[in-house]
Amino acid sequence: MAETSSSRPASTILLLRDGAAREIEVFMMVRHHQIEFNSGALVFPGGSVDAGDNEIVARADLYSGGEGLSEADRGFRIAAIRETFEESGILLARSRDTGAPVDAKRAGEIADAHRVALNEHKISFLSILGDHGLQLALDTLVPYAHWITPEGMPKRFDTWFFLAAAPPDQLGAHDGRESTDSIWISPREAVEGGESGRFKLPFPTTRNLIRLAKQPSVSAALEHARGLSIVTVMPVMTKTETGRQLRIPRDAGYDGEVFEVGAVG
Repeated sequence: MAETSSSRPASTILLLRDGAAREIEVFMMVRHHQIEFNSGALVFPGGSVDAGDNEIVARADLYSGGEGLSEADRGFRIAAIRETFEESGILLARSRDTGAPVDAKRAGEIADAHRVALNEHKISFLSILGDHGLQLALDTLVPYAHWITPEGMPKRFDTWFFLAAAPPDQLGAHDGRESTDSIWISPREAVEGGESGRFKLPFPTTRNLIRLAKQPSVSAALEHARGLSIVTVMPVMTKTETGRQLRIPRDAGYDGEVFEVGAVG
């Protein structure tokens, strides 16, 4: 039997805003074609929990809204906010002195000053928060889904998906390194793009977009997420005569249990 690789903790944020024609929009990016994992795919900002995130967990002065959360849960949320800032420049944080959310102007100034150095590991996120008197707004994230890469895959992630309302006027921009394009798009249009071949969508991304497309507004999507009983999804892959199937728990809330995910080429 092949040795199964362990899964790395990771997290991602579905940043939402109310769009035109009574549809919500979500911020998504196209991953660089040279990136090892999901190259060229249209994805939500996110990535692995790292040691620096756990250092922030130990500094309760650097975040707010973490009451009642375990250290692991705080780590997932801190990583989600950091990765989103690194990849999009959008910052879910508050002033430590006033408690006021960071506005678009200040977020842009902080991104301009530090984002490149942060991506190049020349400065820590902890230092940025401390130097600017910021606290990460952990309570702006609402858990939405929990997916674990199937066993037997060479690279496996234990990923929490969170919903968050995008801060007003923080529009986001790809970093040009891990991602080569970015877009605000309705979940419906993203799914249609995946079906037509316009976009390359990972399976978990597709399923979460389909679920999200049922919500008419950001407030409705967040309210729905707060009422979810989240079931962990670790798909089981099987090969059939016509292609591949993925089986996931029916009670995970993705309108089914068995999904066709590709024909034999």
